[in-house]
Amino acid sequence: MPATSATDKRAAFRKLHESGCWVIPNPWDAGSAVLLQSLGFKALASSSAGMAWSMAKPDNKVERDDVLAHLRALTAATDIPVNADFENGFADDPDGVAANVVKAVETGIAGLSIEDSTGNKETPLYDFDLAVKRIAAARAALDKSGSGVLLTARSEGFFVGRPDLDETVKRLKAYSAAGADVLYAPGIRDEAQIQAVVQAAGGKPVNMLTMGQSVADLAKLGIRRISVGGSLARAAWGELIRTAKEIAAEGTFENFKQGAPGAELNRLFTQHLKH
Repeated sequence: MPATSATDKRAAFRKLHESGCWVIPNPWDAGSAVLLQSLGFKALASSSAGMAWSMAKPDNKVERDDVLAHLRALTAATDIPVNADFENGFADDPDGVAANVVKAVETGIAGLSIEDSTGNKETPLYDFDLAVKRIAAARAALDKSGSGVLLTARSEGFFVGRPDLDETVKRLKAYSAAGADVLYAPGIRDEAQIQAVVQAAGGKPVNMLTMGQSVADLAKLGIRRISVGGSLARAAWGELIRTAKEIAAEGTFENFKQGAPGAELNRLFTQHLKH
């Protein structure tokens, strides 16, 4: 079991954001988190989609307490920092966001992100002023906790059918002024969009959800942190679907040849138990 304290993980997470360009992959359970740590990644980020699918639910349809339990499982399983995909804070009002942020801190996370998406198709983004107040409330809650947990502010316009770069930049600048440590606009993809977001961050770290660009390419554009969202979980689900369809349709088991050796997995998790 992990021996690294939450305090040490949080300090390490802050240090990672000071320089370079690095990948923060997204596990969906304790086992995938342990595997990713074993491959040398320095930090992990939860995946709301990956977690939801593992519970037979669509993305953004899990309850706050389920997410908190998931975060406790990830932080307990690993020695490296975990950033929480904390969706919209599981509240609309700033006070509710602040209260839930405090609960998230108690799970041992090193960072968390708050989105400005409402989950409502008619009005997919919170009103600008309310969105800024929500980030400010999260910032105040983290400061009051004295935890050192890093705050990422996400502007979701490109993800929810409102791909307005000027509005995204306006929001990110306001979130930065409200106290966000890291800025994030998932869904941006071309060079001009990325450069505009990096400029809007004013020197603060920018997280990028990669759309296939390499680490080297994103580093040149000033990106500090790269996440993959639900893509690793989708890759695992894709292989399960292909294998199961082969069995159901053909009655053959050729895809089993691509599976990870059981002995290798047993060694990994045996070492984890001894740790």
